[in-house]
Amino acid sequence: MAELPRFTWVDVCARRLERHALTVPSKEARPADIVAAMASTHAQVMSAAELGVATRIEGATRQDVREALWSERSLVKTYGLRGTVHLVPARDLPMWVGALSALPEGPEVGPPHIRLNPEQREQVVAAVGDALDDAELTIDELTAGVVERTGPWAGDLVMEAFQGKWPRWRQAMHLTGVRGTLCFAPNRGRKVTYTNPRRWLPGFRPAEPDAALRWLVTTYLHAYGPSTPQRFAHWLGTQATWASRLFASMGDALQQVDVEGAVEWVEAGDIDVPEELPEGVRLLPYFDGYAYRVGNQPPARLYPGRAAERVLPGNFQVLLVDGVVGGLWHQRRSGRRIDVTVEPLGTLGRARLRELDDQVERLGTILEGEPRLTIGTVTVGGHA
Repeated sequence: MAELPRFTWVDVCARRLERHALTVPSKEARPADIVAAMASTHAQVMSAAELGVATRIEGATRQDVREALWSERSLVKTYGLRGTVHLVPARDLPMWVGALSALPEGPEVGPPHIRLNPEQREQVVAAVGDALDDAELTIDELTAGVVERTGPWAGDLVMEAFQGKWPRWRQAMHLTGVRGTLCFAPNRGRKVTYTNPRRWLPGFRPAEPDAALRWLVTTYLHAYGPSTPQRFAHWLGTQATWASRLFASMGDALQQVDVEGAVEWVEAGDIDVPEELPEGVRLLPYFDGYAYRVGNQPPARLYPGRAAERVLPGNFQVLLVDGVVGGLWHQRRSGRRIDVTVEPLGTLGRARLRELDDQVERLGTILEGEPRLTIGTVTVGGHA
């Protein structure tokens, strides 16, 4: 048996930083290219998604990301991985919908008397797509449209919510995104609106499930590999045994490699390693650092020393130092002024401090504000 290609964890860090344009911001990439390279971008906090994408493109600002989403429509904001809000390239939406629709169903949640049965879920998916076919609707308007097309049961206020109760149909809201009948539209004032992606992407149709799943595996491995079926399942929020079978079914399309004694996978032939070691400091916004962990590396590798206790338990904005978490940070905005507090967990030498100044200045450019850096303790908790 031939010896497996060997990787170190430093190699893995270097590959990911380079492929995500964190080693050097890209001069040519557009926002959709960056989101594709990241295998989608978490967008629960839209300002964090804007920062995460723009920081990877030389000279970009948050406006470039907004234009890609709402004017060019080269990006789509929808429900993706783990049922949470993500950005995906419009060109890849058929593959995302085809793959995510084919994942094993998770366990039922909530008391039996409030759940949707399978027939009701399908009715909701169809009703949402129909209601949004020629409209951009707020959640209240969409609820009225769903109830009109299904029945009063869809509007029963049975789901515990932040300030009251939500209607029954909203249990399937993430499913409508995964199935491709709903995506986000521009806000109407302060109100979120939704539409059907078919309005913006003529001819849109989900890809064939088997081909889409194979595409998703190779897309994931290009962004985060070498990796394992177990980490792929964690990234998706699905079953590890199912993921192991999927990897095995791909045969020669995947290749095993050795990562410091552990057998992991890459796409066949994808064994290049950057010549340069992971170097420098980077400020990753909310969920970007989280994706860095969920996507690939075991926490012990990414959160060494004090970072395991200080940063790992919460969803903080993280300071990367030479490819691993070396601190955390927080920003507070007041008008154009942005107060940035960075808490390193070790000593930063003069060169690193100069890099940090540059990173904070770049943050101000992206967010179109005037930043002020303080080195000190971050006193707020992580994001929910």
